[in-house]
Amino acid sequence: MRRTFTHAVALMVLASPVLAQEPSSLQLGELQQAAIAADPRTREVALLETQSRLRLRNISALRLPAIGVEGQAQYQTDVPTAPFTIGGRSIFTAPKDTYDSYLRAEQRLFDPSVSAQAGLERAQLAEQQSRVRSAVFSVRQQVNEAFFAAATLQERANVLGAAIQELQGRLSEMQARVNAGTAVAADAAAIEATLLQRQQDQDELRANRRAALARLSIIVGRTVDGNATVALPDLAQAVSAARQSPSTLRARPEFEQFTRTRERLARQQDATAATSAPRISAFARLGYGRPGLNFLRDEFDTYAVGGVRFQWNAWNWGSTPREQEALAIQEQIVAADEAAFSRGILEAIENDAATVDRLQRALTLDDRIIELRAQVDRTTQVRMQEAVVTISEYLARNTELLQARFAQTSHRVELAQAGARLLTTLGVEVR
Repeated sequence: MRRTFTHAVALMVLASPVLAQEPSSLQLGELQQAAIAADPRTREVALLETQSRLRLRNISALRLPAIGVEGQAQYQTDVPTAPFTIGGRSIFTAPKDTYDSYLRAEQRLFDPSVSAQAGLERAQLAEQQSRVRSAVFSVRQQVNEAFFAAATLQERANVLGAAIQELQGRLSEMQARVNAGTAVAADAAAIEATLLQRQQDQDELRANRRAALARLSIIVGRTVDGNATVALPDLAQAVSAARQSPSTLRARPEFEQFTRTRERLARQQDATAATSAPRISAFARLGYGRPGLNFLRDEFDTYAVGGVRFQWNAWNWGSTPREQEALAIQEQIVAADEAAFSRGILEAIENDAATVDRLQRALTLDDRIIELRAQVDRTTQVRMQEAVVTISEYLARNTELLQARFAQTSHRVELAQAGARLLTTLGVEVR
């Protein structure tokens, strides 16, 4: 019993490195999420929020008292004098050199433009962030292209590997016949030449697959194992559900961007109207100069002034209505762009839907085609062994079978790719 347990543990230890070295499986949905997270532009969302937060603090500071210090010294060639004299002398004469320094403070009591500026800044932030998300969304299609390119090459390499094994068996049989004197060496040479060509094709497929995975590594921002297996996603149910009502799906980030742009234009109209609204503020001034408020005294003195200021740009020759009208026209332009974008999406998914239907029909025929080609290949193989047909004819029939299998794998990958492209076009997450 103890010996059996020891042997079991030893087998587990020996098998564990092999299990650890098994190639991982690449999932399309996970790769898309990784690519979005790795895109440098994703950082812009947080950076824009930080930037907007600073601007909002500046706008909020407009509600606080504005404090400033000013000073002035001047000399003027003429000053006011008394219109009459006493004893030949003027009662008073203002100084020609004056000095003034003061501390001023102003507090906004009523100013609707401050709230309008804050609302506009928040709307601009939402629009900019949605624009970044729209730009990053295109990474999904890049992942799709690299992923399915690798999948196509992988499936073709697998089919070719099976064909190579089959030809190796035929070559062994033919060499045995040559050694037995029932076949000529040229027949074995023809099979071997075809075998070597297919091995070359397999090496090329593997090299191209590694290149596709290397490109995928750059997109997702992490190393992808060159031996990893590309797992084709099963998207039949998701595609069927999306095709039921594609016009109601508005998951693409571009739709959010259109909405945010309209909101920004609305806030911009509010800010434009607020610039013409009345404003009330309180002000105070504490100064020291010569003369002070009493200009009859030619000496330095302190002074203070305070009050309430009312400002209203009552007439600006129609600038505000014209600017609001221009912004309203811009909203119509955004609506037109959104309608064109929606139509483009519907056109794209109609093409993808037609591709999905075509490939589904093709796959139903591929099985029958391969079955017939395999039957012809087996018959030709038997007739070749009986020396009824030449080795060249057998290789031609075998190549036709290989091409039929290639077509089936291509159709299978293209179907998954068309489904993923349709879902991505609609903004539906691929899982």
